[in-house]
Amino acid sequence: MDNLLIVIVGSVAAAIGGFFIAYFIGNKLAQSKVAEAELKASALRKESKQDAERIKKEKLLEVKEEWHRKKQNFENDTQSRRVKLNVDEKQVKAREDEVRKKTDFVSRQEKTFQSIEGELLRREKEVSKKNSEADELHHKQVRQLEQISGLTKEEAKEQIVETYVNEAKSESVQLIKNIRDEAQRTARKEAQSIVLQAIQRTASDHSVESNVSVVNLDSDEMKGRIIGREGRNIRAFESATGIDLIIDDTPEAVVISGFDPFRREVAKRSLENLMADGRIHPARIEEIVEKTRLELDQETFQVGEGAILELGIHNIHPELIRMIGKMKYRSSYGQNLLNHSTEVSYISGLMAAELGLDAKMAKRAGLLHDIGKCIDKNTEGPHALLGMDFAKKYKENKVVCNAIGAHHEDIEILYPLSVLIQAADGISGARPGARRESLENYIKRLEKLEAIAQSNDGVSKTFAIQAGREIRVIVEPDRIDDVNADSLASEIASKIEQEMEYPGQIKVTVIRERRSVALAK
Repeated sequence: MDNLLIVIVGSVAAAIGGFFIAYFIGNKLAQSKVAEAELKASALRKESKQDAERIKKEKLLEVKEEWHRKKQNFENDTQSRRVKLNVDEKQVKAREDEVRKKTDFVSRQEKTFQSIEGELLRREKEVSKKNSEADELHHKQVRQLEQISGLTKEEAKEQIVETYVNEAKSESVQLIKNIRDEAQRTARKEAQSIVLQAIQRTASDHSVESNVSVVNLDSDEMKGRIIGREGRNIRAFESATGIDLIIDDTPEAVVISGFDPFRREVAKRSLENLMADGRIHPARIEEIVEKTRLELDQETFQVGEGAILELGIHNIHPELIRMIGKMKYRSSYGQNLLNHSTEVSYISGLMAAELGLDAKMAKRAGLLHDIGKCIDKNTEGPHALLGMDFAKKYKENKVVCNAIGAHHEDIEILYPLSVLIQAADGISGARPGARRESLENYIKRLEKLEAIAQSNDGVSKTFAIQAGREIRVIVEPDRIDDVNADSLASEIASKIEQEMEYPGQIKVTVIRERRSVALAK
């Protein structure tokens, strides 16, 4: 028991001793580690301080460099702005000087205007005063005149106006007549020169062939019967046919001159029928001319039938056939229109057959492509479109209608045949000697000349004769009197001068003829 207690006490004492030893050793170790840590911390603080100093110096250098760079940029920017400001300042100064000069000028002008305005006001007062005096004097004179004449102011004014109007009408008509006579006298030499130049420049064969027909007479005695007493027969003939009948020294021959081949043919046949009949007077002339015109209309239908039979074309409306026949008496740039259309029809058919297209349809379109040129000249629009509308009216095939309308590119080409018609038209017109453009322009000029004269009120008929050097205007006697006939001639001449271009001069002749008819029963 005592041994155990001793062992226990010994163990406790050993444990306490070990504890104190361990504590002492640990304390020593701890103190050495603390000292070592303090040394490391001191070294770290010193190193950190050195790094901070180094970083601080680097940042200061960077800040200084940035500051110097910005300072240099600022100075450069300031210098450029200073230069610009100097330039702007000079410009502003120059503008100020200019404005100052203009202001001085305006001030001087204003002073001048003020002085002028003062002078004008003074003169205006003087004028107003004189006007008042003149008005008072005028009223005084009017009252005296009213007392002397026994008429009021309005009555006297009406009488004066009526007198002056009548005098002005008479004087104007006489003045126009005097001016016309003077112009004819002074212009004769110049007109002769112009006519001579025109004759030299124009082929006489072409002119005779295109505009003149000759009728052979049995004897020269027939010329007197054609002229009639005081020229009444020849006047009636020219009035009914619209052509110029030239009776000169040519033995046993009369020349028929006119730009329209249809009119010329009517006149030629009518004259031959009149000579065969033997009765030549105005009433018979009108009857024969009308009968001949109807016969020629029937003949044109037969000509149209012959053309379509020759080409092997069928089922064409009678009105289209009649138009085809009229082509015989029309021309296209000097080329006979029927011959041209027939030629285009043949060429179109050949090309269509070579290309495997409908040759009969091509011939049909080729024959009808210029039919619009035979439509009434008063209808407005391109002949291609007029012909297309005319063909549509009589139920022609849409391919044919498109070929007619598109052969001068007035509408869009929709079918291959339209291209063939256009090409064939160009081939026919382009061959050497086919066309003479001067004839077409000549005919258009004469048609326009007649249209200008026809546009006036009271005009019954118009005929361009003498190759366009004269226009004869037949008026309605109930609407146009003798005085107005002179005024109408001058008015037509003025319109021709304004709207047309022509060589030499054009004579305007207004014819006013009154016929009184009574029937004895």
